[in-house]
Amino acid sequence: MVLRTPLLTVDVVIIHQERIVLVRRANPPFKGYYALPGGFVEIGERTEDAARREAREETGLDVELVKLLGVYSDVDRDPRGHTVSIAYIGRGRGEPLADTDALSVKLFNPNELPKKLAFDHEKILKDALRAIQHHKEEINNATIDAKATDP
Repeated sequence: MVLRTPLLTVDVVIIHQERIVLVRRANPPFKGYYALPGGFVEIGERTEDAARREAREETGLDVELVKLLGVYSDVDRDPRGHTVSIAYIGRGRGEPLADTDALSVKLFNPNELPKKLAFDHEKILKDALRAIQHHKEEINNATIDAKATDP
């Protein structure tokens, strides 16, 4: 029996210094495009841990996850194949520093975000900005460890 399933990924909308953190991708697909920090979940890894790990690897920031944003499963979201992404909102701590997967890290005011982002990250960001607006107090005071499954 051959098991064929989508690959599981995570994306994190990081709020740092009241701005949104994006990375400029160093590798294909979408090399040179801005994207949300994120990547593949490893075998045996919880999605929350993968989100924090990927955020740290790509931005140098320690990230506290504060809200489960949603699941993004459009079959065409990644040109490499079918992926399903669990997206979170998090708060960053520390100084942003690009690592090997990112050419650079940049903080954007929400009204100055790039028009074209990698993958389906424009949709994820739009959803995140709406969630931040509607759940501002919850996002300012929450931590994902206590509310990981609360939509």
